[in-house]
Amino acid sequence: MTGEGKLSLVANVSLLFAEVPYLERFARAAKAGFTAVETWWPWAEAVPEPSEVDAFVRALDEAGVALAGLNLFAGDMPGGERGIVSNPARRKEFEANLDLVAAIADRTGCPAFNALYGQRTPGGDPAREDAVAREQFAAATGKLAGTVLVEPLGRGLNGAYPLETARDAVRVVEQVRADTGAANIGLLFDTFHLATSGEDLTKVVDEYADFVAHVQIADAPGRGEPGTGRVDVAGVVERLWQAGYRGKVACEYKPTVTTEESLAWLSGVPRLGW
Repeated sequence: MTGEGKLSLVANVSLLFAEVPYLERFARAAKAGFTAVETWWPWAEAVPEPSEVDAFVRALDEAGVALAGLNLFAGDMPGGERGIVSNPARRKEFEANLDLVAAIADRTGCPAFNALYGQRTPGGDPAREDAVAREQFAAATGKLAGTVLVEPLGRGLNGAYPLETARDAVRVVEQVRADTGAANIGLLFDTFHLATSGEDLTKVVDEYADFVAHVQIADAPGRGEPGTGRVDVAGVVERLWQAGYRGKVACEYKPTVTTEESLAWLSGVPRLGW
């Protein structure tokens, strides 16, 4: 249980506990001490078979962990795609996925949803794609009771992905809020991606703390566990706390040792707890 003065820690099971098959990672996370997990979209399709969704929910229930975050379908992630929100040709695919995400949220109580923006399409019209993205994000804020997350990705790592800085993502959040009046959309603060884009993480907190709706932790460069790169994770977490952030903090890194061994870094960040 998270103690007084601590932020609640979450395991991203798309990267952590990869030593075992995906559906076994929930129990492995619980055994390691986590009470909540998050995940990228677990399936290769926007709408998998109902039996696959049932197995996913059952694994969560059997492990006794909460689902704290779920990515929407982001296209062919192994093939390099990073979202379909802004792609005009994939609107129906997005809509079908959004319906399923809402159904999963009803079953699990999931409160946060990362909708990756998507890269620019070859020969596409950026203004048109941005307009489509705003419409799709607006639809998501109306369909989902939880918070829709807008994530900037590290510069140079994800092709023509147009959101690379905190300001890029905050601008989208501001536009959707202005368009819809919805408050349930915010910035996903990812230490690895923001640091890779050259951001000063403490300055990002100072400037955009009111927009931060979810936090993900990994070191940079390399995206390993804290202590393998140059990010002052303890300092950033403390700055977030002092700025008033009280949401979840997810371990979304690639362990350089076994996942359980990689958790040794937590002893140096007293502001985080189960």
